Amino acid sequence: MSTLIVIPARYASTRYPGKPLVEIAGAGGVKKSLIQRSWEAAQAVSGEARVVVATDDTRISDAAKGFGAEVVMTSEACVNGTERCAEVVDTLGDEFELVVNLQGDAPLTPPWFVEALVKGLREAPEFDLATPVLRCDGATLASFRKDRAAGRVGGTTAIFGAGNRAMYFSKEVIPFCAEDFAPEAETPVFHHVGCYAYRPDTLRAYAKWPQGPLEQLEGLEQLRFLENARPVLCVQVEAPGRVFWELNNPTDLPLIEAALAAIGQE
Repeated sequence: MSTLIVIPARYASTRYPGKPLVEIAGAGGVKKSLIQRSWEAAQAVSGEARVVVATDDTRISDAAKGFGAEVVMTSEACVNGTERCAEVVDTLGDEFELVVNLQGDAPLTPPWFVEALVKGLREAPEFDLATPVLRCDGATLASFRKDRAAGRVGGTTAIFGAGNRAMYFSKEVIPFCAEDFAPEAETPVFHHVGCYAYRPDTLRAYAKWPQGPLEQLEGLEQLRFLENARPVLCVQVEAPGRVFWELNNPTDLPLIEAALAAIGQE
């Protein structure tokens, strides 16, 4: 298979310990762990792809194997999901055209987001990796602002320039705009969705670079690429009729459950 989809998952999350094993109720009250819902999101991607869960924790490994996932054990030294993906590539030893990092805390990631990344990177050989961005509506922007005012991270935002080349990513709401927007109105703010498609050579190089100051300050793994002058393609995606939430904090759980119920996903 030319594409590898890796779902990185760790138990010792600073903000939400044990997050991959948290049970999330879908439509009809069906409960599944976060890691299972993320794996099912990967399985929904069209095309031939090998899907693996990458973890350093036996509890997550046992749970993943229990619902039929392939698991690759990785080192506790991995500081983020991208480093974990790089280790998986080295462990498997297979030659893949592209490697996708589907974050283990984003079960609402639509399959067409991943498909758009793969297509975008194949068509833009000048870029080393691709990541999706989603234009915020007024309601989402208001939620991000509310979270930041309360000292929480509601989501990561992105700015990009000509050719959709990434300029910066931040846990702050950027670019600054003082205007208030109606709930369904378009805004100039783009939500960065934590999903990536890499070229394997770039992924291997990433693991050898030290963490830069911006990555350390923001806690955003993708900034290491920008700090090493690697071009990142922002692929604009849409999710009409759907909301997109990552499980960053316990307060996100009811939002994700409501979103699953709204689309009828068990």
